[in-house]
Amino acid sequence: MNDGFTNAVQPTISEANLPAPASTFEVLLITGMSGAGRSHAADCLEDMGWYVVDNLPPKLLVPLVDMMTNAAGPSTKVSDNAAVHKLAAVIDVRSRAYFDDLNEVLSHLDDLGVRTRILFLDANDDVLVTRYEKVRRPHPLQHGNSLIDGIKEERQLLQGLKEHADMTIDTSRLNIHQLSTKLYEAMVGSGPSTVSVHIFSFGFKYGMPIDADFVADVRFLPNPFWVPSLRELTGHDKPVADYVLSSKGAKEFLDAYEKAIEIALEGYAQEDKHYVTIAVGCTGGQHRSVAMSEELARRLRAHGLNVTVSAREQHKRHSS
Repeated sequence: MNDGFTNAVQPTISEANLPAPASTFEVLLITGMSGAGRSHAADCLEDMGWYVVDNLPPKLLVPLVDMMTNAAGPSTKVSDNAAVHKLAAVIDVRSRAYFDDLNEVLSHLDDLGVRTRILFLDANDDVLVTRYEKVRRPHPLQHGNSLIDGIKEERQLLQGLKEHADMTIDTSRLNIHQLSTKLYEAMVGSGPSTVSVHIFSFGFKYGMPIDADFVADVRFLPNPFWVPSLRELTGHDKPVADYVLSSKGAKEFLDAYEKAIEIALEGYAQEDKHYVTIAVGCTGGQHRSVAMSEELARRLRAHGLNVTVSAREQHKRHSS
């Protein structure tokens, strides 16, 4: 007997075990006192890979989340970039009506299974007055009154939201770099792990890179180009990689360079520099630089670093 369901397509085990798109979605509300650093916090979150929307009315959060979660179908793997959504929305007090809707919206997002957190940025009144005087702009709640009146009204309006915040950062004594460090520590962690590293190989014969923080010259190593069996291969191929990495001086160079990069990344993290580019060059960018780039990346990843690798000259052949 056909009950109308026997021909329905049943999900596979892997699909059935996948979480709903909303369960892989995160929302971070960036709010707090005007002048406390919301805009800079939004820039930092964008650098961390969050999709940032500024001055979004709370009522628009739900349809925006619906739209973004629906972009990932049920067959999308959790590991896929499309399935991992991070939305940061800056909420301010340009209208009291915004906050009348916020509790309802947060409850709705919770029903959808969306993880929602609140980041509250604060500063004392004296600091906020000084910051506003420097930019010579009125406070959004000033309404023709004094600046301090606008600040006090905003503080009263935000009190309940501050009490429910997951993270509160007082920026009174922080410059923008210190605020960035605080945010990275809260969202990512601390130390070199907050620095993303990109390594690319290149050929000196095609010009020096202009976008690298470090440039390593590995032309001191024997050139596989002059070995007939290796000439048509690249540093991605094991025979070439083995030849290069077993060459005299290769290990010693990598040991020293790895240590130098570790020290630099520690300092960069403290100085609010979270993206570093390393260029590794040989003559044509096909053999030595490719093999050394991949090995350096492997070593840095072993320290828990986020490392990507590319080959600038990969489209070129017959040169090394």
